[in-house]
Amino acid sequence: MSVTGTGLRVLVTNDDGIAAPGLAALAAAVAGLGHHVVVAAPATDHSGASSAIGPMGGPDGVEVTAVELDGLGLSDVPAFAVDAPPALIVIIGRLGAFGDPPDVVVSGINPGPNTGRSTLHSGTVGAALTAANMGLSGLAVSIGAGPLIHYETAAAIAAGAVGWVAASPPKTVLNVNVPNVPLAEVRGVRPARLAPFGTVRTTLGETVDGRLQVELRETEEALDADTDTALVVAGYVAVTPLLGIRAAVDVELEAAAAVEGALGLSRAAS
Repeated sequence: MSVTGTGLRVLVTNDDGIAAPGLAALAAAVAGLGHHVVVAAPATDHSGASSAIGPMGGPDGVEVTAVELDGLGLSDVPAFAVDAPPALIVIIGRLGAFGDPPDVVVSGINPGPNTGRSTLHSGTVGAALTAANMGLSGLAVSIGAGPLIHYETAAAIAAGAVGWVAASPPKTVLNVNVPNVPLAEVRGVRPARLAPFGTVRTTLGETVDGRLQVELRETEEALDADTDTALVVAGYVAVTPLLGIRAAVDVELEAAAAVEGALGLSRAAS
């Protein structure tokens, strides 16, 4: 990323693909703050990719195509369609594939919340977590679903969050979920715990001609009011710091002893 001035170098990505309207809205909001934005996003939809990087290292390489983003004052923002999931895009961006490495990664705007433990499966959140694995900080931004998505609301919230994320210690990851309402109707911003589940839950339908139907149904269970899912439903912006891959140091000795014991028993029996 070529940098002049004092703005941050920001890599903007998503999991919905380069043509997604939420991506353009997010890039425009961040660029409007005076930051130096490069957009690099999947050439096709990679929703639900989590932190997957897919196959790489083969002779065909990774296809990267320079594109132009229409509207929203983005004519001067470099943009690339990449034949890869968002996590791999973050990795190669950190290595300099799109110019100077970024200071921070911003991912979104996902049309549909990424709340609860289902954040594990989100490519939007996976990009931010991958940024942390690469020594950077990451911001993931999602908005509630609906026939009309108020991307401008989530973009304004993201613009308010990116500076804090960049100023925080390296490897900070912030997951932000925004209610799908006009900005004036947002009830406030709240710190949020991860709910046990998101706004929808996975269920199994019938098997037809050897194909199992996997369905998403709205969550009906009551949730604690301070969880991310409940807050977004109630009209609040839910802000949840996330940790990436960490060792569970409080149980690692117990786990090692158990594995060692099992190995000893196996040897004794052989």
